[in-house]
Amino acid sequence: MRLLSFLFLLTVLSSCTQKEKTLTRILPEVQEVRHAPSYFNLEDVALYALPDAQSAAQLLALELQKLDYATDTILPFKDPIQSNSINLHIDSTLHQNKAYYELTVQRDFIFINAVSYQGLVHGIYSLLQLIPRSSGINDSKLACITVKDYPHFKWRGMLLDCCRHFMEVDFIKRYIDLLAYHKMNVLHWHLTEDQGWRIESKKYPKLTEIGAWRTQKDGSTYGGFYTHAQIKEVVAYAKQRGVAVVPEIELPGHSLAALAAYPELSCTGGPFEVTNDWGVFKDIYCAGNDSTFAFLEQVLDEVIDLFPSEYIHIGGDESPKYRWDNCPKCQKRMTDEGLANSHELQSYFIQRIENYVQSKGKKIIGWDEILEGGLAQNATVQSWRGFEGAAQAAKTGHDAIVSPTSHAYFDYGLEAIDLKKVYEFDPVPDGLTPQEAHYIIGGECNMWTERAPQSTIDSKVFPRLLALSEILWTYPKERDYEAFYQKVQNHYKRLEQLGVDYGLETVPVQYTTRYQNQQFKTTLIPGAKELSLHYSVNGSEPLVYDSAFTLSGSNSIQAWATKNQKPYGTAIEVDLYQHKGLDASITDLNEYANAYTGGGDRAVVDGIRGSVNFRDGSWQGYSGKDFYATLGFESPQTIERLVLSFFQYNLSWIFIPPKITIYTSMDGESYYNRGELLTAVSPKKEGQFFEEFEMNFPKVEARYVKIKAQNFGKCPPWHPAAGAPAWLFIDELRLY
Repeated sequence: MRLLSFLFLLTVLSSCTQKEKTLTRILPEVQEVRHAPSYFNLEDVALYALPDAQSAAQLLALELQKLDYATDTILPFKDPIQSNSINLHIDSTLHQNKAYYELTVQRDFIFINAVSYQGLVHGIYSLLQLIPRSSGINDSKLACITVKDYPHFKWRGMLLDCCRHFMEVDFIKRYIDLLAYHKMNVLHWHLTEDQGWRIESKKYPKLTEIGAWRTQKDGSTYGGFYTHAQIKEVVAYAKQRGVAVVPEIELPGHSLAALAAYPELSCTGGPFEVTNDWGVFKDIYCAGNDSTFAFLEQVLDEVIDLFPSEYIHIGGDESPKYRWDNCPKCQKRMTDEGLANSHELQSYFIQRIENYVQSKGKKIIGWDEILEGGLAQNATVQSWRGFEGAAQAAKTGHDAIVSPTSHAYFDYGLEAIDLKKVYEFDPVPDGLTPQEAHYIIGGECNMWTERAPQSTIDSKVFPRLLALSEILWTYPKERDYEAFYQKVQNHYKRLEQLGVDYGLETVPVQYTTRYQNQQFKTTLIPGAKELSLHYSVNGSEPLVYDSAFTLSGSNSIQAWATKNQKPYGTAIEVDLYQHKGLDASITDLNEYANAYTGGGDRAVVDGIRGSVNFRDGSWQGYSGKDFYATLGFESPQTIERLVLSFFQYNLSWIFIPPKITIYTSMDGESYYNRGELLTAVSPKKEGQFFEEFEMNFPKVEARYVKIKAQNFGKCPPWHPAAGAPAWLFIDELRLY
């Protein structure tokens, strides 16, 4: 059959056949599919390709060889199409979407036709997923099918942080394979940080001689960097697979590794060390020093030469202004440039860098803090602190990439972001007009590695990346999580064939607890349908969970899951506290942060205290604000003791409040101070922990109890983020 006749036949079939609603075995799901009752045999297949599809043909040949299909020779594309062949063709007039492709499997041949090389690669990976051997089934028969497919969003990315933990080149190439396999098209390569500078510089060799290595707390040396040759190798590898590699060179903050190598670029002159702690640090590039910009421009010259991507990510996030506010050079810069504050100085810094990058024919991307003080003219905003940054960018005509902590931070545990939560992700912020929504170019998952060495990445990224790829490719308005979940179960066989050590979809056991009639009614919820649940109360003999149970008083519950009579995941522990506050109304509650609600207004009096993970959903957070609330009772209560728990993790700016005060009232108008407690916990105490504080006072009758906890205020001068607002985190407030 000649090609033109074949394409005409496809057009006729498309016009007279309804789109099938059945799902394919392809993930992410395709836009349109039609099945036919026949098979193509992959044994002894020949591979034909147009000249501009040769690299894609080589990729397909390599992937087929992994599945034990020999395709040693790539032949010039022929018209008419040959029998028992796979044919790769590019036709730029096929569709308006540049990533569009059509995959046709007929009895005698396979034909992949695409608008561009990128679309051709997408078609190849769809074909690979359809091959039975990709799921471990030793069958060479490939069911006949016609697929028409294209992505909704053009930016479908993953950030890989190789600074906190160094990743080997082969590992990065493996992740490029996995991204391409699931039609993700951007690797956002995070290459510079406080904890390590990972990209070789010929002009500034100390960046890797000093900046690439840190002394661990046990005295060992840790680090590594990528040579120019290795970077070129990675970029070429990604290009063949349709993946753009976008480098991130952090500025003006997250720059301690560079300052350790070249301290003269700072506001103080140092000395500095490459840090072995996580967090945000106050020493950043000096904005008043012209040598800072000369340094960054020369570094960016090298980066631009290495990366063909149209974008350079310049960070711009979490840059404390403490040093700038106390630096004569920075203050002079503000005066000379007519800048009102240090936020405008950051905008000046970013815009100056953008102008330079743009002069080199590139565009910048920055985290949403680059909105502060005025956005650079052609910058793309990556919104991580929620959706507001993306909305603000879109409303001002700027492109935005959406990767909020609520849905896209894959370093977070499953208790914060599980598979279903990712599947619920909508990259388009509420309230945008259709024209404004056009500026939302896609989304990205962020794999930060403070606590994720290379060996743990698979279990954090998968299966959650499957949900993100589905959303960004198909952008389904109506979503069927149960159908998607079943597709994921089937897809695990492919991940196993690819050597992916995937993790769980969600925490194995979840729970809900309701306090009513002086009892806690607790319901356990399995994370997956096939799990069996078990629990123990106060160390009792294990019980099989079959329905909700009630408990009186304070109790400790341990619950766990099994699958096929084997432990599945880890157990959870829940401490229930019975106290008088459970029966109270709560009013006059200060406004807590949207990201740390604890579950709502009653989170601090629900009988459940949070864990040693402040992101577990139980802790209520206040940024730069005091905590205060009033408990109200229908009738007077006799009270004599207050117990509160507060969290501290100073590297995340969370401090225990220095003072707690309790007041009581009978009428809700006249309040009496019943006691103050100075907590006396050192703000320098390291680690993540919570402290329980008990206040005792003479018995008193009260209908209203007001509690105040004083926010620490600002991060102190010794703190890495000196001057930034401190966080206060509170959970269970127990009244006796």
